[in-house]
Amino acid sequence: MHPILFRIGNFPVGTYGLLLVIAFFSALALAKRQGRMDGLSGDAIVDLSITLLLAGVVGAKVLMVVVDVSGGARLQDAFSLDTLRAGGAVHGGIIAGAIALFWRARKLKLNLPLTLDACVPAVALGQAIGRLGCFSAGCCYGSESHSALAVIFTNPDAHMLSGTPLDLPIHPVQLYTFCMNLAVMGLLLLVRKHRRFTGQVLASYFVLEGLGRALMETWRGDLDRGVWFAGLSTGRVTALLFIIAGIILWFWFRRSYAAPKEA
Repeated sequence: MHPILFRIGNFPVGTYGLLLVIAFFSALALAKRQGRMDGLSGDAIVDLSITLLLAGVVGAKVLMVVVDVSGGARLQDAFSLDTLRAGGAVHGGIIAGAIALFWRARKLKLNLPLTLDACVPAVALGQAIGRLGCFSAGCCYGSESHSALAVIFTNPDAHMLSGTPLDLPIHPVQLYTFCMNLAVMGLLLLVRKHRRFTGQVLASYFVLEGLGRALMETWRGDLDRGVWFAGLSTGRVTALLFIIAGIILWFWFRRSYAAPKEA
């Protein structure tokens, strides 16, 4: 693939960054549309989305540094220019974004469960487009594979920037995850259409994202995902936490909130 689209002098413009911009604006458009269906202010959704973007970028990079250091990398290397260019660990972005969302939604006096129901399908869409960026950059790559779906990376930039193995058939796990995230988005929109209580879409996101991420870890081969105890990767640990959180939220929202009226 093409991790670097072009260069302006010595500064590289990456495919990953461009696709992240597309992911943000696509997700924002969907969130505004879903929010208006529940009577939420479009301006408030934009304000909230920018806050989530900034928090998500910082959170993703922080978790990536933690994983790298826990995997044996030197702390000074973790804060290199490559760290600024990299996308980071997605679940770190989600966790930081969640914290920022609670804070900003309270400042904007938004109905938090209703707002979250509007936003999480957009999050899944943004994740999906972001995974195309991962595929372009070669990061978050898969393990060795000899199936008909295997891909071979040959661009030296991918190896230099992400450690992607070259000239080796590997699982295109980024594309698997792209399809998984689109499926999650579709299921969330379906849940929203038939929801029985406010917060049902959010709870469903946590469960579906957790299950999907746990499955995707089967084919991951990159070291950035980290390995904790009992052979569990960072992705599987956070996936388990997501599933547990989703189940708890499901029962709590079902008991606390009635179904919203459609606009």
